[in-house]
Amino acid sequence: MDLHSLAEAIGVAGVPSVEILDLAYDTRATAPGSLFFCVPGARADGHTLAPVAVAAGAVALVVERRVDVDVPQLLVPSVRAAMGPLAARFFGDPSRELDVAAVTGTNGKTTTAFLLRSILEAAGRRPGLLTNIERRVGGEERAVGLNTPEAIDLQRLFREMLDTGDRTCVMEATSIAGEMGRLAATRFAVLVFTNLTQDHLDFHGTMDEYYAAKRALFAQTERAVVNVGDEWGARLAAELPGARTFTPEDDLPFPLRLRGRFNRANALGAVWAARELGVDDEAIALGLERVHGVPGRFESVEEGQPFAVIVDYAHTPDSLVNVLQAARGLGGGRLTVVFGAGGDRDREKRPLMGRAAAANADRAIVTTDNPRSEDPAAIAAQVADGTLEIVLDRRRAIATALADARPGDVVVIAGKGADTEMEIASGNVAFDDREVARELLS
Repeated sequence: MDLHSLAEAIGVAGVPSVEILDLAYDTRATAPGSLFFCVPGARADGHTLAPVAVAAGAVALVVERRVDVDVPQLLVPSVRAAMGPLAARFFGDPSRELDVAAVTGTNGKTTTAFLLRSILEAAGRRPGLLTNIERRVGGEERAVGLNTPEAIDLQRLFREMLDTGDRTCVMEATSIAGEMGRLAATRFAVLVFTNLTQDHLDFHGTMDEYYAAKRALFAQTERAVVNVGDEWGARLAAELPGARTFTPEDDLPFPLRLRGRFNRANALGAVWAARELGVDDEAIALGLERVHGVPGRFESVEEGQPFAVIVDYAHTPDSLVNVLQAARGLGGGRLTVVFGAGGDRDREKRPLMGRAAAANADRAIVTTDNPRSEDPAAIAAQVADGTLEIVLDRRRAIATALADARPGDVVVIAGKGADTEMEIASGNVAFDDREVARELLS
């Protein structure tokens, strides 16, 4: 595609004619004929990498300031903001053909997406899938990356889905991705709002700003499905005339294998999204029936032990309360939870996590959970707030909980879900709560 034609997508004129064969924002992925996006980042400024990109074959650049290299440069106010519209134009605006069914909210995005994908598959709609635990394009599994891919990657995936026979795509649409322009120029056929609870305030600042980021995504959808059982959802629905609304208490006229009130809400979101897309109830019932579980979401670990072990991704105060309340009904004995809080993320929620665990479990063990660049002991102290037991080594914390469990008890291991690595200061190390629990139990 010619650079001049691409530039029209963002209203920039006077651009020289250059044939563009690909798009890139990473010098390692830059091929001959690429248009390279000089994205300013927290760790590196893409403008300083322009000579490297040109040496790798970039024939033009998208920049916020001119750089000293001899290739055409498309000057824009924000490289990130330009990336989505330019990528959509380059890949033929794929979300105009592909029905993108997206899910946004603090909790429940992945489960709702899995349920909706199963329903669309039962309806013969050939769905692709983009979540933080699984990606599928044309029926084939792909490596997982960001919940919501960067704009170039996202538009490329949409095009690949269409080219391999997918007719729909179910994806997680995060507020951070929206703010960073990854979803720009994407059309949603339907967008589901699950809930809004405290999380990501390290990025958004306040709950009102967090809500505003979610609210902005609904300007890109043809149809909205909103959980008004959530206070922020009720506010959103009031601002979206014509939105399809539901509450977790609504009747679910289909059998659901997943346990917990929160999963009823997830299922209702998926059901109404499917109905908004014209799926009949027979396919909806079949799709729900096929989902026995979602990896790392209220996932049971069974090794013949006389007590229940549940692994869940719950990493916010609200989600932890929901999981513990659901787990309480699995046995008549004691409920123990092993959990922590991530480093380099919203610090205000840490004591709230501790209080949620203390109020809803008989025993709460605070441990390490993706500390990243922070001191694990300092994070645990903020979570425990001087009242809870701390076992910093996560494997030992899980072992402690399992060793003390008696018949009829329930042990919940929360925070990481299906993650297979622990993010620490020196890099990522292998750690899967489910595998560790299986090893210890066997």
